[in-house]
Amino acid sequence: MEEIKKRIEELTGILKKANYEYYNLDNPTITDQEYDKYLRELINLEEKYPEYADANSPTKRVGGEAIDSFRKVQHKIPMISLANVFNEEEIREFTGRIKNAGFKPEYVCELKIDGLSVSLHYEHGKLVYAATRGDGVTGEDITHNVVTIKTVPLDLKRDIDIEVRGEIYMNKATLEKLNREREKNGEAKLQNVRNAAAGSIRQLDPKIAAKRHLDTWIYHLPNPLDYGIKTHYEALEFMKELGFKVNSASKLVKDEDEIMEYIKEYTEKRSDLPYEIDGVVIKVNNIHMQQELGSTVKYPRWATAYKFPAEEVLTKLVDIKFTVGRTGQITPNAVLEPVLVMGSTISRATLHNEDYCRELDLRVGDIVSIKKAGDVIPEVVEPKIERRTGNEIPFSMIDKCPICGSTLVKKGNVDYFCVNKDCPKKNIEGLIHFASRNAMNIDGLGDEIIEDFYNEGFLKSIPDFYNLINYREEITELEGYGAKKVSNIILAIEESKNNSLERLIFGLGINGIGAKNAKLLASTYKTMDNLMMATYDDLVDIRDIGEILAQSIVSFFKDENNLKVIDALKNIGVNMKYMGEETKYNEIITDKKFVITGTISFMGRDDIKALLESFGGKTVDSVSKKTDVVIVGEAPGSKYDKARTLGIEIWDEAKFKEIVDSLS
Repeated sequence: MEEIKKRIEELTGILKKANYEYYNLDNPTITDQEYDKYLRELINLEEKYPEYADANSPTKRVGGEAIDSFRKVQHKIPMISLANVFNEEEIREFTGRIKNAGFKPEYVCELKIDGLSVSLHYEHGKLVYAATRGDGVTGEDITHNVVTIKTVPLDLKRDIDIEVRGEIYMNKATLEKLNREREKNGEAKLQNVRNAAAGSIRQLDPKIAAKRHLDTWIYHLPNPLDYGIKTHYEALEFMKELGFKVNSASKLVKDEDEIMEYIKEYTEKRSDLPYEIDGVVIKVNNIHMQQELGSTVKYPRWATAYKFPAEEVLTKLVDIKFTVGRTGQITPNAVLEPVLVMGSTISRATLHNEDYCRELDLRVGDIVSIKKAGDVIPEVVEPKIERRTGNEIPFSMIDKCPICGSTLVKKGNVDYFCVNKDCPKKNIEGLIHFASRNAMNIDGLGDEIIEDFYNEGFLKSIPDFYNLINYREEITELEGYGAKKVSNIILAIEESKNNSLERLIFGLGINGIGAKNAKLLASTYKTMDNLMMATYDDLVDIRDIGEILAQSIVSFFKDENNLKVIDALKNIGVNMKYMGEETKYNEIITDKKFVITGTISFMGRDDIKALLESFGGKTVDSVSKKTDVVIVGEAPGSKYDKARTLGIEIWDEAKFKEIVDSLS
């Protein structure tokens, strides 16, 4: 029997060491096959001789007996949550309050993991129980599930009584794999990593949690001074030394500027991380300062959480309004109950076209999901059909122009157009487009101002912009238009004459020609006259100018009205030449598609894109068989794995640096 007991102890030690090396150090010293062999042997021995099993045996990682209900646990130190901030101004308000209290602190920035808070309690270095946050005072005992998480040490490296706190989470790849399996089995998919982690921990049967492959990051020591620790950063290092998994992205920073740099860095890296983050936590580093700053009833005054702007939220579809674009295209738009999306309040969103509305079965009164990515116009993703009451009104397409009343004409299979050349809204939208930021960039001429000038008769066509100086006195007499404001507008109009040709091409509103293709045309033909003489055959030979765009360009320059506009602009003195840099040729960059993943230490992502584009390369967001090269920096995400699977050429940082140096 002594030999059995000794073998159980030996196997237990081997497996605990292997778990720590694999999950915490990412440096396994035994193979998976060896690990499985030792684990099977230990399971068999413990079943036969349970009296010799370690209370924190590695076999508990696979899930023990199910429980009937969750036991309540009182937190000795309350688990209060953090107040949220949503922008730079609010971050500076947070640090300003600390400065006003007489402190000059350092801060620790940490990633805010999208998961479930947990408190782990150890006595003599052994895990005794784990609890949820609950209401901050009372949580629930989830030990039976937490012991299945392989990054939670069951035994610490020191004989110590301690409580630590952190986050239980699920990796993105784990969720994808689980959902593939659930789909095969006809089960509903798990919605997101946070819900998946929380749902797993709330299971009464630990075998379910064990199959979910949960993970942890530990980030808080509630009573550091008891261990002689005087800063939060020291506490992180201390917990790491004890055997806990601590996120290496945590960083000591000295002021608001460095906080903002950290946020910018991880805003860019966010999509490439293997786990979800929903923000950045900012903490005063010095523990004595933390204590003096204290807490409110709900939140500590020494810490806050910057939340990334929500990408997708729910709100009510109040109405559907139809607008007329500069080409006459009719677009349905959602009128929404105002909601905060990606840091801005949204009350309208595009619905694209009739087919889009019908495919989604949108109805006025629906609760809908709204999504916004970067600077893209927000759009309605889907209606929440389960939230319908029966009072919703189905979508109905109009057949008359909402502005001039003309009968709409359907072109192609999807889009409706107002073909009335004198439709006021078409003309107004064309003028707004000409003055917009990516076109002629006439500062001070917003949409409402242009509409005012149109209604007053000052501005009816594009050349009229350059004659507004003749209406200076009349404009100044309008409500809200002071002399200084009018002078600034006229100055901005005058300065726009000096824009490079690509801005004018884009501003003229050639159907289908965006800012990138406008630059491509300008850099290819150099002058407006050259472009106007280009034939269909000439144009289709240009990279990214296909048959449809080539025909659109030719048709535009055949229209007498368009030619009159261009002649008028020439006479006014608007520049008709390309003034940008010439696109350079490089055989390993020109005409190739690039994906960037991870962080390159010596160059920002925007600079990399600009460099590649200056040599005729193109950057895209996702990896596919058409991708030529994937540039891989620190902490790459799934794009790197996909590139390897597809056999796509990969440039690591050293290779990319070598190429950049060769270009200079």
